[in-house]
Amino acid sequence: MGSRAKEAVRCLLAEADILVGGKRPWDIQVLNEDFYDRVLAGGSLAAGDAFVDGWWDSARLDQFFFKFFMANLHERFSYDVRARVEILYARFSNRQTVPRSREVAKTHYNLGNDVFRAMLGKRMTYTCAYWDGAPGLDEAEEAKLEMICRKLELKPGMTILELGCGWGAFAKYAAQMHGVGVIGVNIAEEQVKLGRELCAGLPVDLRVQDYREVRGKFDRVVSVGIMEHIGHKNYRAYMEIAASCLKDDGIAFIHTIGQNATAYRCDPWFDRYIFPNGVTPSPAQLTAAMEGLFVLEDCHNIGQHYDPTLMAWHGNLLRGWPGLAAKYGERFYRMMKYYLLSSAGSFRARRSQVFQFVMTKPGRRQPECRPSMHRWASPSQALLNGT
Repeated sequence: MGSRAKEAVRCLLAEADILVGGKRPWDIQVLNEDFYDRVLAGGSLAAGDAFVDGWWDSARLDQFFFKFFMANLHERFSYDVRARVEILYARFSNRQTVPRSREVAKTHYNLGNDVFRAMLGKRMTYTCAYWDGAPGLDEAEEAKLEMICRKLELKPGMTILELGCGWGAFAKYAAQMHGVGVIGVNIAEEQVKLGRELCAGLPVDLRVQDYREVRGKFDRVVSVGIMEHIGHKNYRAYMEIAASCLKDDGIAFIHTIGQNATAYRCDPWFDRYIFPNGVTPSPAQLTAAMEGLFVLEDCHNIGQHYDPTLMAWHGNLLRGWPGLAAKYGERFYRMMKYYLLSSAGSFRARRSQVFQFVMTKPGRRQPECRPSMHRWASPSQALLNGT
């Protein structure tokens, strides 16, 4: 294909004001001339692989993807035949069965706690922070955790079920700051192992367990970042489990990355290397799944806060990379860079969102849900002030 492929890629990127060989931060530099044929033939998966292989680069990858998504070039970016078949398969099959759901733990969440300790803030919170007035990542993460606790109207002595607990960031914070007991489940063994260490001495019980295996009754049921791994075939099952585990006067809460429109599979490159079998839900999918089980009390979109969160994570990873490079290698760093900065561009372009849902069972009084409009303040000081 050669010159025709080169011209086609150049013309496509020019529509987003991106130049090949340009000097602006978002322009790209092509370092292997086979890049053009590879990308035209393989689409998104090939573009990511080519970046990891060092075939192209950009001084500001986040800005490149922001412009790419703002021009809607992702909608015109070709997929190879295999990817199109996989998209069709994802629509009609359950890619998140109990055995298959463990693939993301093996591929991503268990890849190395040292990487995540370098990348994340001090509380090891691997979800969108809340930056409205917060001076830094650690404060923004605490503000998000405090906002969730207020939406849940936590009181000392309550029992909380957390579906998908990560390293126990929410569980630890809720136990420390609000005096509740938390049972958290997670299928990633390495996360749970470190989480137990981080939560030692608190009324927190972290278990290696699939959310579908949980039983019991709790004052609150919460998930912060698991819905992206549930899958459209299982949204209803998730809601049924949450409802069965929630006391009649309880509150359920979901924090999830979301899409503007219904989809059944994530980007092919992300599906292969970052979040196998994952897909982010649309509000329509979640509200349909909760029908007859929950009253939707509040929906809060904090998606604009994920861009600075991802940029902070990449900054941390870059600063911590000298201590990780010998173990993981340059290709791993380029993979993580591509993941973090392309995601930042997506949120900056409002292609992706972060939704927080507050839900109750029919007949329960309506929660206040006022924290959705709060600016950042020191969570510990706010508790002392009784606000």
